[in-house]
Amino acid sequence: MSQSTEPKLPESDVPESAVRRKVLQSFGLFALAAAVPVGVYEWITHSPKLRGIKKPFRQVLDANEQVARTYFSNTHLVRTFPVEEAEKKARVNGYDGIRTPVPEDWKLQIDRPGTEPLMLTIDDIKALPKHEIVYEFKCIEGWSQVQHWGGARLSDFLEHYKLGSKSGNAPSPDNTDDLFKYMGMETPDKGYYVGIDIESAMHPQTLLAYELNGEPINAPHGAPLRLIIPVKYGVKNLKRIGRMFFSDQRPPDFWAERGYDYYVGL
Repeated sequence: MSQSTEPKLPESDVPESAVRRKVLQSFGLFALAAAVPVGVYEWITHSPKLRGIKKPFRQVLDANEQVARTYFSNTHLVRTFPVEEAEKKARVNGYDGIRTPVPEDWKLQIDRPGTEPLMLTIDDIKALPKHEIVYEFKCIEGWSQVQHWGGARLSDFLEHYKLGSKSGNAPSPDNTDDLFKYMGMETPDKGYYVGIDIESAMHPQTLLAYELNGEPINAPHGAPLRLIIPVKYGVKNLKRIGRMFFSDQRPPDFWAERGYDYYVGL
């Protein structure tokens, strides 16, 4: 790949995003203090933590996830746009996990229970049918942008390599008992990682993307291969995929460990 140099990080990017998160957190705490009785507020602040945040907050997020899961469907598609409406310069949504140069010997490692890991090259991914999507990429920090991505459908990838099922057969959304509940992904340096529910992974608009605006994606956008999952906010769209695995237990998730919603569906 030609993107073997370390991405240039604008000096303001990381501090600005950190400040925004702190401001939002502070505003949320202020609003909470103003809206609930003192006794309830004291109870919340003295509650134990559960997966990165106070237990009552985590329970609310878990309840929201259950509601979101009830109306999720593979027939529910995000809105798409004509190619000419895509921004020519796509915005970057963070550098966690991609601060080092793109490995020249990059391969996608897929861990499979009871057998050796499957190691694939970018050419293996490109050999699958190509699909493109122009949609509104949404960042959890509040901005959005219409972007044009191309790659292989993750569902086609899972079917071709017979991944995601307990039987070792091609996964089928009609046979949910045979599917693992989650798919985990991480960057080659293990600096960023996500857990995805298998239903969202198999959504027809979810891509293993290798192109942006018709060109190979560059290092800041996740070269050589990244996840584009339009039914989720940007924090789940892992860049520079290094490893993939499947589990019935929730895989580790970078931002969920830091107090964010695990599901983060749109």
